[in-house]
Amino acid sequence: MDWANETFPKEFILLGFSDWPWLEMPLFIILLVSYTMSIFGNMAIILVSYLDPKLHTPMYFFLTNLSLLDLCYTTSTVPQMLINICSKVKTISYGGCVAQLIIFLALGSTECLLLAIMSFDRFVAICRPLHYQVIMHQRLCLKLAAACWLSGFSNSVLQSTWTLFMPRCGHYKVDHFFCEVPALLKLSCVDITANEAELFFICVLFLLIPLSLILISYGFIAQAVLRMRSAEGRRKAFGTCGSHLVVVSLFYGAAIYMYLQPPSSTSEIWGKIVSLFYGIITPMLNPLIYTLRNKDMKGAFKGLLKRLLFLKK
Repeated sequence: MDWANETFPKEFILLGFSDWPWLEMPLFIILLVSYTMSIFGNMAIILVSYLDPKLHTPMYFFLTNLSLLDLCYTTSTVPQMLINICSKVKTISYGGCVAQLIIFLALGSTECLLLAIMSFDRFVAICRPLHYQVIMHQRLCLKLAAACWLSGFSNSVLQSTWTLFMPRCGHYKVDHFFCEVPALLKLSCVDITANEAELFFICVLFLLIPLSLILISYGFIAQAVLRMRSAEGRRKAFGTCGSHLVVVSLFYGAAIYMYLQPPSSTSEIWGKIVSLFYGIITPMLNPLIYTLRNKDMKGAFKGLLKRLLFLKK
């Protein structure tokens, strides 16, 4: 069989919820609202963190990276999904699928590592407060952020290459909303056991190991917070750490369900719903979680609004 001519089709058909057309309009509304909120929420965090000198700290530097990541994360998939929902033929070009796969996978891998770095920052701030400025200096923060982005994109190029070069034997209907590794692996017409094993190994590196480090960090943080004599200090520590823990639970929980099991055993419907959750809903919720539970961020937002109102007057 000539696999070379079938490896690079002109386009893929994204089935999504084609079997349930009545879901398309509610899904369109949910996606549009979520995407709009995600764009404005994450842009607001980036803007406020840049303009307010009080927020020029490692914590908000990493939070800015997370907001930038979420902006790109949703933009790589949602606009194409909105277009397809409104179209009779739901397609994506081969080049568009490749770009979507690489970007989505790269940013997802980067977020796994970035959330672990953010927990390390909180660990140093609470457990080593006197040495915080010395340990978390600007150069280290830049190196840690750069390592997260570089590792994420390196993993994406590697996995995307393996996935895209799998022979499909003419199969081009992707039972998903966007191009993702588990969905594309299901198109292969050869044994994918080795690919599933490789995917599992990579997910252990990018999901379970960072999650274990996060849990260890928060174990030490909990001990340090409980030893604090100041009720205000405990409340502030739990506020900043609680926001991060909520984000970690939402992102890692959905990603582990989706990736740490063979694609062949993943329920198609639940796989799609979980992908929508960690790919669209979580980036929308992140700004709300960090702003509603963070006193400094709320104060910075109020200060920015006051300055804007003063300029208008």
